[in-house]
Amino acid sequence: MSTSSKQQGLLGYLPNDVPPIGQAIVLGFQHVLTMFPATVLVALLVGFHVSTVLMASGLATIVALLLSRWGIGTFIPLYYGSSFSYIAATLAITKASYGVPAPDNLIRIAQGGIVVTGLINIVVGLTIHYIGGKKAIDKILPPIVTGSVAAVIGFALGKAALDMAAGTCCLFDASGMAMASMKWWFVAVVTLLSTILFSVYLQGKGFIGMIPILLGAIVGYVVAIPLGLVDLSLITRAPLFQTPHLTFPTFSSELTMTAIFGIGVMAIATIPESTAHLYQISLYVDQLAARMGRKKYRLSQYIGFNLILDGIGDVVNGLLGGVAGTNYGENNSLMVITRNYSGPAIIAAGALAILLSFSGTLAGVVQSVPTAVSGGLAIYLFGVIGMQGIALMMSEKVNLFDPKQLAIGATILIIGVGGHIGFPGGFLPIPLLRNIFPNGWPAIATGAVAGILLNLVFQMFPAPEVPAAED
Repeated sequence: MSTSSKQQGLLGYLPNDVPPIGQAIVLGFQHVLTMFPATVLVALLVGFHVSTVLMASGLATIVALLLSRWGIGTFIPLYYGSSFSYIAATLAITKASYGVPAPDNLIRIAQGGIVVTGLINIVVGLTIHYIGGKKAIDKILPPIVTGSVAAVIGFALGKAALDMAAGTCCLFDASGMAMASMKWWFVAVVTLLSTILFSVYLQGKGFIGMIPILLGAIVGYVVAIPLGLVDLSLITRAPLFQTPHLTFPTFSSELTMTAIFGIGVMAIATIPESTAHLYQISLYVDQLAARMGRKKYRLSQYIGFNLILDGIGDVVNGLLGGVAGTNYGENNSLMVITRNYSGPAIIAAGALAILLSFSGTLAGVVQSVPTAVSGGLAIYLFGVIGMQGIALMMSEKVNLFDPKQLAIGATILIIGVGGHIGFPGGFLPIPLLRNIFPNGWPAIATGAVAGILLNLVFQMFPAPEVPAAED
């Protein structure tokens, strides 16, 4: 039996709502379209097999959703995809070239580190769950930290979104202008404007108002075809059926400890990101529930359980040959824009991701989406991630007149955004711990850890409290 939520012309789905099967499939495909570029890009960068990463991502998502429904009585509506935070540490093991799968023996060593990443998340999640939940984690990860990290994640990806929108053409006219790239910019801008217009003006118009990202992608795709930006051969040449390339972790290599320390320890740096995503989605779910006159879900109380699910997802990835992952802010943005927080719809997305991993034709269709279209969508989606971080701090009434809060937020933002955009690959050229961070320290993770440490210093050495503006 399907369940929908409609009051006062507002259509949306809360986590336990079950859309009709047709809508669930369409909503699920929209999730797949949103997670696909980043999930596949990480696989290409670190030398993992794309089809395997897709399959593991879908399976990890389904397992996490079902466990949340069984464990706490409600779905935690988060999609689990590849994380950019682990790229440097994974590359230190695989030594991969872009788009070329690494040797199986190196992938298996990296998988050992990914499994340990999951175990660390599970241990931290259990600890938080049994020592006080939100109150406990707020001491270590207060809203100024989680909100600032969320903002960094979105805004630091701004250049990546613009790079996708610009394309990779290098044909120049006499004046030095990249004429070929104008096609990419045109398609990206059309995609962006279409998506924004759909998301704004189709609100309250029924189901169609819940799929602006998909509609914007379709518009961009259609516009890109006559401009020669769509490679239809990716569809026609693709095999109808393909089998994912499975590999299994090893813990007996001489590089095993390097993988465990280099990849596994990075779990600590992704905890603020995962926590921020849960806070964000909890905020918007409860807002929608209130507008519909329904009971609030208060998902933010399940911080520890959410980290356990993150860990289980990474264990699934590590066992099968997927890359280390996290719940996706891009899909959070999608849900905020569409007001679709349905857990069953995300399960449908996981099933579609698994289907894509076996179907060369379906994978070809998604892969044929031009980078310019993905860039147009990314400008909007990444921006919404950043704005959600600001919304989180506003909702939690973070006092930005307090020098302590300003110091924490400012440090995270500058190290995270400045480092990610300003240095190659987003890695700070810090020579310490080269064995763990061979390419430098990941800027976003370093900013997050710096904010956490500053917060701990202020707790150990209390400073005078500064009243908020309204006080």
